[in-house]
Amino acid sequence: MDFLVTVLLGASLAADAFAVSVARSLVCRDSTRNSLIMAGSFGFFQALMPVLGWLVGMQLLSLISGIDHWVAFGLLSFIGVKMIYEAGVIKKEAEHPALDGQVLLLLSLATSIDALAVGLSLSFMKVEILEPALIIGAVTFAISLAGCFLGRRFGHLFEEKAEIAAGIVLIGIGVKVLIDHIGLPF
Repeated sequence: MDFLVTVLLGASLAADAFAVSVARSLVCRDSTRNSLIMAGSFGFFQALMPVLGWLVGMQLLSLISGIDHWVAFGLLSFIGVKMIYEAGVIKKEAEHPALDGQVLLLLSLATSIDALAVGLSLSFMKVEILEPALIIGAVTFAISLAGCFLGRRFGHLFEEKAEIAAGIVLIGIGVKVLIDHIGLPF
């Protein structure tokens, strides 16, 4: 598989991780350490999922491609609704709250579901998976880290409404995933 094509594939797969990174950093203005953890988690899952998809191969292609958009929509919507709810109920405890492992795991999974289907496709093309997976993971890490820093940089402009906006963004990403897979002309 061509290097440039793989980088472009990685950038496409990283779009959701970028948006989630910006949204979370708008709300939390994570420390550099937390930004690195989040970007690392997104990159790791974006690298892992194509490998898993590649290993599963043809047996599950029709099953996964039929529900991947619903899984991503459900996870992103759940996190988005949770963020909106917490904006009205829970006061911020600190300027740089700890990164919640459960939320990070759910976000990492939700933003990498499409990469599973890519791995399945690559197995049909008889592409060796290690190099594309590493490139996809590295591109996602870089793009997610950039999203964290952008969100942190401009977060002070939206401080009071940022959590609600971030929740709406996550739900919007989930809806976009559904629209893309249903094939509506938007």
